[in-house]
Amino acid sequence: TAKAIVSSLISLVEDSSPDAVNNAIEAIERVRDTETQLDGAQGRLQKVPSNYIDGHAYHTYSLISPGGDVRFELRHNVNGRNVYAEGTADAVLFLARRLRSADTKKRLFNMIDVLQSGELF
Repeated sequence: TAKAIVSSLISLVEDSSPDAVNNAIEAIERVRDTETQLDGAQGRLQKVPSNYIDGHAYHTYSLISPGGDVRFELRHNVNGRNVYAEGTADAVLFLARRLRSADTKKRLFNMIDVLQSGELF
């Protein structure tokens, strides 16, 4: 999620206190109206193709130097919902394999565990 990525990125700056993390999360800009998504916020954001307006996730994370003269951006865009459905199927199959395995002592998993297993559908 965007909140998890922001929490990780904030650890790269000098002040990574819980207050700094909360402030960074509160500063996340959420663009929810269709017109702004389609026109890319008048050039500030990437435009969402109209055929994906009902199922997309566009995220840009920026690290900006204190003086504003250096900017590093990490961007990921998802068009459609298939990747989420496939990820859910991968997670279910991963859990089923782990529950059948006699040597699995771990009972709490996350998507990193699923991806690192390499057992994707």
